[in-house]
Amino acid sequence: MTDNDLAYGIPSNWGRWGETDERGAVNLITGEARARGAAEARTGESVSLARVTRSTPLTAGPFAPTTASTGVQTIMLHTGAGSPAMGEILLVNSHHPEVTHLDAMSHWVEGGRTYPGVAQADSSGPLGVRHGAASAYADGIVTRGVLLDLAPGGRLAPATAVTGALLDEAAARAGVEVLPGDALVVRGGWHLAEERAGGGALPGMTVDAVRWMHEHGIAVYAGDIGDAHPPLPDEIPGALHRFGLGQLAIPLLDGCDPAELADTCARLSRWTFQFIVAVPRFTGTTGLPVNPLAIF
Repeated sequence: MTDNDLAYGIPSNWGRWGETDERGAVNLITGEARARGAAEARTGESVSLARVTRSTPLTAGPFAPTTASTGVQTIMLHTGAGSPAMGEILLVNSHHPEVTHLDAMSHWVEGGRTYPGVAQADSSGPLGVRHGAASAYADGIVTRGVLLDLAPGGRLAPATAVTGALLDEAAARAGVEVLPGDALVVRGGWHLAEERAGGGALPGMTVDAVRWMHEHGIAVYAGDIGDAHPPLPDEIPGALHRFGLGQLAIPLLDGCDPAELADTCARLSRWTFQFIVAVPRFTGTTGLPVNPLAIF
C-alpha cells in the first residue's frame, strides 16, 4: 500500500514516514504538539486510564482460590533460605481484554505484510518481532489528550455504531477542537471484557469513525470502545484494528478504563490534559501492558 491507496475512503499511511518507520501516526506528535500537551499540566493532578487487572495464581493447591484466570498469572517465590525478600514470576497475556495494553505496528498483518509494507517473514519469527515491536515507543508517547465522552453519566446503547457524527457531537458538548497529534480518548461506559463474556452486543467504532480519526490527525487511540462484537450490521468487521491500526498506523491502547478520567474532566470542566504513555523496554513483542496517564 502507498499513501495514495484508498480503502473505504481511508487513505493508507504506509510509506508516509518512510519505508523503515516503526512508529506510525505517533510521528504526528511534533514538538509543538508535545508543548501543547505540557501546557495542559497546570495543577499536577494525575489520573490513570489503565484497568485494574486482577492476578491469579498459576499453580493451585487444596487451599488456593478457584478463581478464573485473568490476563496475569503469578508464581510467588521466596528468594532463599534465611532471606526476608519475596518475589514473583508473572505470566502476562498482553492482548488479554482485562490488560490495558498498546497494540504496536507488528500486531496487524494484511496480505502477508505489516506496516509499512514489510513482509511478515522479515518482521517477525520464532524469536519475536524484528520490525514494528512495541519497544519502538520506549521513549514514551507524550502529547495532548482529548476525552470525548459519548454517554455522559451513563453508557451507550448496545450495538451502537460509533460514527464521526457522534464524535463531533461529543467534541461540541465539551467545547474542544481535536488537533493533529492529539491522543483521542473515547468513553462509552462499557466494560468490554465483562460484556463480551456475558454475550452482550457491544458498541463499536465504524469505518466512518476511523475516517474521522484520519481527518483529525489522531496520533494514538485509547478508550473503552473498540471493535463491535458481534460485528455491527452493514459495517466492516474490525474497522478500528483493520483500518485504524493496520492502514492508518495509529497505535491502539486496548482495554482502557476512562471512567475516573471522565469524572475528573466533569469535576474540573476540562476535557483536555497532558497524555503520557510509558512503554516498557521489552524487545520483540507485538504489544505490551501500559499505564496511560492524564495530567491536569
